[in-house]
Amino acid sequence: MNSSRFPRTARVRARSDFDRIFKHGRRVALPVLALHFQADADVPARLGLAVSRKVDPNAVGRNRIKRVFRDAFRHLRAELAPGDYVLVARPGASKLSGEELRAAFHSLLKRAGARSALALPETAAPGTMPAASPSHPTPDPGPG
Repeated sequence: MNSSRFPRTARVRARSDFDRIFKHGRRVALPVLALHFQADADVPARLGLAVSRKVDPNAVGRNRIKRVFRDAFRHLRAELAPGDYVLVARPGASKLSGEELRAAFHSLLKRAGARSALALPETAAPGTMPAASPSHPTPDPGPG
């Protein structure tokens, strides 16, 4: 099976599953996105999406948001902890670019502790000093 596909078995589709995840799962949230997560060792990672008309009244906008999340999940699925993930978009999500939506999703996964083997490169905050490299050791001030 091609790992870049998004089969039906990788989706949370039944209303009863959504209700179970909302009721018993953990939730982490940002102003534009909420992630509900319920671990289940018997099921590989599955994704459910909830993007209402409050997020964007136009179907094109809602579908763009869902497409971005499905693509991001598709690439991360093998590295995520087993269980069900439901993303609930909030009204500010329609104003974000695809990259900003992906970054928000990654941030929520990290906060939820759902990424098992995933190691994205950490970016330094602007204005911070880089770590000292071994090729340029800091000088020893000597005794005194």
